[in-house]
Order: sequence, then structure tokens, then C-alpha cells
Amino acid sequence: MPISASAPSSISAAAQSVAAALPHALWRADQMGSYQGVVTASGHPALDRELPNGGWPHSALIELLLQQAGSGELRLLQPALARIASQRRIVLLQPPHLPQIAAWNAAGLASKQLLWIKAARSADALWSAEQVLRNGSCGALLLWQSHIRGEALRRLHLAAQASDTMLWIIRPLSAAHESSPSPLRLALRPARNGVEIQLLKRKGPQHEQAFYLPLPEVVPASDSTTVPTVPPSSSNVPNHGSLDRHTPAAAGAGNIAPALV
Repeated sequence: MPISASAPSSISAAAQSVAAALPHALWRADQMGSYQGVVTASGHPALDRELPNGGWPHSALIELLLQQAGSGELRLLQPALARIASQRRIVLLQPPHLPQIAAWNAAGLASKQLLWIKAARSADALWSAEQVLRNGSCGALLLWQSHIRGEALRRLHLAAQASDTMLWIIRPLSAAHESSPSPLRLALRPARNGVEIQLLKRKGPQHEQAFYLPLPEVVPASDSTTVPTVPPSSSNVPNHGSLDRHTPAAAGAGNIAPALV
């Protein structure tokens, strides 16, 4: 049966019609994608410009891969967490350090909205994460895991998709070569007064070059012992990246500037 000359154009028109009707189901690799769900602005305009829909997606697994703990990951998330904490709870699951409550309060994150969970085993932590996502009463979940199987990641991603809770999994940078169902993966490295970000995976064009993002210090106005941030200059820039500071366990909370863990 002969094919009319108008057949290719009809097929093309039909494809464009389907693409227009399903904007979230079809995505071209050279274009910035979009999420069907809600996003929360990161609070950093330079980062929002690189994220689909201009923010952190809800109902999705987000991976932060760190060169080392304290690379500025919580200062990076602070603006988004502050918005969430104004209405809903934030869960910290298996953080590497004891949460510094004074620092959370100084950062505008009410400690009464903070829920800290410490599990005895990795399997218990993963089970707890699924329960938090399924319960839906919390606005954000931060899960620290050094080692996690691909099957467990898929379970968490599916649980996140069925919830409106924001989910960040914080893992070592060495996991960057492992496959992951996460639609958004960022590698973080410490940098002077900020953080260096590399977009390993996103629903958008490939972004091979890392970029620097300045981050404000968490400085409580009521703490007279806090040392102000020194602007970088050619004479005082060290030959290594600065890290988030952690209060030593033996030190008192009243005489050391608190920092997010």
C-alpha cells in the first residue's frame, strides 16, 4: 500500500501533540527538564538556575555526595530547611555528629521542629526512613549512609515518590560511580567560604564543570564570642578548603560559636 507524502508530517504533528499533552513524561537531553511535583527554592539563585524547576524537588530522592563530612552540606540546605521548618518537622537520621541545637536555632531552624533518629543498624535506619516517608507528617528527611545497596535506594526513591516529604541522602563521594535511581545527584567539595558543586546527574543538559557557591556563615547575633567571617584576600587564603566547624564534645555550649552539624 503506497504511503502518501503527507504521512511523515502527520506523524510529526501527532508526536508534537503528544509531547504538548505530556510535558513531564517526555524530555530531550539538551533541554532542562521539569518535575511534575512541587519544588522548594534552594535559597541560592546560582544553584536554582541549574536545577530543574528552579529548586529542590519534593517526592524525589536527592543525593549529596561529599568529599568529606562538613563540606558545607547543611549550610547549603539551610534556606530550604528554614522554609520547611516553619510549618513541618525535619528528621535527621544517622547524622555523623550530635546535632548542635544552639546552631539550629541561630540559623532560624526551631529546635522543636527537629527530630533526631539514631538507629543501631543500617537496616534499621533504612526501615526508619521508609516509615518517615510513608507517614507523611514530616516535611524533610536527611539520611546519612556510608554504604547502601541499589535495591535499598530504589525502595527509598519509590517511597519518596509516593510522599511529599523532601528526601536528601548524604553519601561519600566515592559512591559517584555507582548507579542510582535518583534524578538529582550533586557532588560537594569544601571551598573557601563556600562549597564547590558538581552536578553529576539532573534532568537537563550535562553540566561537566563544577562551580563555586558562596555560603554565609551561621553567626548568632547574641553570641559575643563569635569570630566574624574574614573576607578572602591574597594574604589570608589558606591552601586548603574550609569546613563546617563542629563543637568539641567536651566544650561548653556557652563559650564556643555553635555550628550546624
